[in-house]
Amino acid sequence: MLQLTVLASGSSGNSLLVRGESTAVLVDAGISARQLETQILALGITPQNLAGILLTHEHGDHTRGLKVFCSKHRIPVFTNPLTADSLRKSAIDTEWRLFNSGSAFEIAELRIQPFSVPHDAADPVGFVISSANSSLGILTDLGYATRQIIHAVQGVNALVIETNHDEALLQNDTKRPWSVKQRILSRHGHLSNQAAAKLVAEIATENLRHILLAHLSEDCNSPSLASEAIQSQFSTSGIPTPEIHCPGHPPHPLPHSIQL
Repeated sequence: MLQLTVLASGSSGNSLLVRGESTAVLVDAGISARQLETQILALGITPQNLAGILLTHEHGDHTRGLKVFCSKHRIPVFTNPLTADSLRKSAIDTEWRLFNSGSAFEIAELRIQPFSVPHDAADPVGFVISSANSSLGILTDLGYATRQIIHAVQGVNALVIETNHDEALLQNDTKRPWSVKQRILSRHGHLSNQAAAKLVAEIATENLRHILLAHLSEDCNSPSLASEAIQSQFSTSGIPTPEIHCPGHPPHPLPHSIQL
């Protein structure tokens, strides 16, 4: 059994809670320590019950609450050496548990498979988290899908995938300078709806039951555009359409949980 709860998703902050039979971990801590405490307590988890925090990368929308939360609760942080080095500059006082990107490890009954993703950070990763009978893929920040990524998440039961922007809305946005648009559209930027849909088409099997759309731009995307891009991939595939969730948007308010 795995249970996933999306605590926060978007440019203002990202954090997931993953629970197995007897183990709970956070993936990223991009909201304040107080918000993290309040949300997990409401879900019946105390900070002391957490087995660790997994980090995808060091950007503030994924680590904002880390320093205060870890200094208060002494939760071990699982990350790779380059991400840890980036965060040590912020004098984060915690127990670092270092892994190598590409090398699987275990936290109690949870098996964690980290893998490299292309993004403008020190050494960003995605994760596949699995238990005896369930598996979850997490892809929150990446510019494009490598063959390694496609192989890593193929066959998962649920996928958290970035659908950051609609390409036409981004191109026509008057608030962002061209340099910012170039960064977002680059191979180390963020996935568009269309790119995410293409990735889903390549990895989808009958095992895929849930797709959770993450990191939507408030200005350059909408839940309907993102969902329609994903749904279109299943209309002629012969594979049953998974349940598509857009956490943080009706009818999926945060926190939003699914059971695998």
